[in-house]
Amino acid sequence: MLYRKIESLIEAHLKSGSPKILLIDGARQVGKTFIIRYVGNKLFENFIEINMVEDSLGDQLFANTKTVEDFYLQVSMLAGDKMKSKQNTLIFIDEIQAYPHLLTLLKFLSQDNKFTYITSGSLLGVTLSQTTSIPMGSIRKVRMFPLDFEEFLYANGMNEIVISSMQKKFERLEALDESMHNKMMDLFRKFLLVGGLPDAVNSYLAEKNIQSVREIQSEIHDYYAADASKYDIENKLKIRRVYDLIPSNMENKKKRVIAQNIENKRGKTFSDYRSEFEYLISAGIALNVQAISNPVFPLIESTGKNLLKLYLNDVGILTGILYGNNIRAILDDEKSINLGSVYETVVASELIAHGHKLFYYDNRNKGEVDYLIDDYDSLSAVPIEVKSGKDYTVHSALNTFVQNEDYHIKKAFVVSNERKVTQNGKITYIPIYYIMFLGLDSGRKNIEF
Repeated sequence: MLYRKIESLIEAHLKSGSPKILLIDGARQVGKTFIIRYVGNKLFENFIEINMVEDSLGDQLFANTKTVEDFYLQVSMLAGDKMKSKQNTLIFIDEIQAYPHLLTLLKFLSQDNKFTYITSGSLLGVTLSQTTSIPMGSIRKVRMFPLDFEEFLYANGMNEIVISSMQKKFERLEALDESMHNKMMDLFRKFLLVGGLPDAVNSYLAEKNIQSVREIQSEIHDYYAADASKYDIENKLKIRRVYDLIPSNMENKKKRVIAQNIENKRGKTFSDYRSEFEYLISAGIALNVQAISNPVFPLIESTGKNLLKLYLNDVGILTGILYGNNIRAILDDEKSINLGSVYETVVASELIAHGHKLFYYDNRNKGEVDYLIDDYDSLSAVPIEVKSGKDYTVHSALNTFVQNEDYHIKKAFVVSNERKVTQNGKITYIPIYYIMFLGLDSGRKNIEF
């Protein structure tokens, strides 16, 4: 079984006796149902699982369930013998987005306090925005992501002692020895191929067959794109077009979304596609990085409205689109192949999974810096530059950026394939795999309603 950091959060919440219902949000195929099922069966004598998508396609028992009493009655038809007490009964409402009215009902189920509940769903950001009565005070919403690099290391046999030792070296700004660095770079490159979708990771571990992995990634990629038609019929073609353009946008110098390219219509602006962007981001299948021209903490106060970068939520999907079954482009570090977009994607997914909101610096005169994150200790922005080639010390825009006294920059990072950890003024050079330690909360963001 794959190790997932979120397991400990789920277990702690269910043991806490909190009246809030834990709601696990995230894109499809990231492992939500599996991990909830695993923890639920481990902790509770009576585990009841109800998939609302299956119900909506079948008996529709919960289609018109508006009261607590009606909910209990419908559950009893499916698993009445397991409905015992709050201490030993967990009811898992899976794919709750199929019935948005159940999100409102969660408040009353929580207040009734008869059983323990947990729920999950995809497109919950979209569904909640369309829900007339958000259950304030009753939900703790946590977003789940594909496996991050640390979880991928565990899947490949690394243990906690090794990873903890690496983290201490990162904190002391020390490099790994040559052999360990080579091992980490080998695993990192394999992570670029496999990504973090659980089905793809399990397939890789079992078969070591890139074709099988690519088939899974392609199927999920198509599934994500097709999902739009179920939830936004009016705009589904535009959503699909924006999603399909993400890999090609990554190959452009600026990498940002160009509104006029979406439908090849002059005069189109970012605001014309705002709902399409929001859908892809809320669904968790695209990661957004907003432009900042005045990088003062907190960064969200200075976001630009019309400049946006979108990344795919899984680096394995991206490398599958770009390179297909040819693994040499990544494993052999081919000089003719520019892996800039791949490295930027994996850094974006790592930082977002670790709790950071992502921004990038864009200034017409002073250039661009790949990422900015908030540092709550120093109350300043931290710029991060991503380098996939050997010229990792060349970064004129970053140099100008950190020297600007108006920005109050205390530190900056350049991540690359280089093993050595060095410092030059405010800039620290670290190996790319150390990005897994630039985290806020061990890989989870949660919101309470």
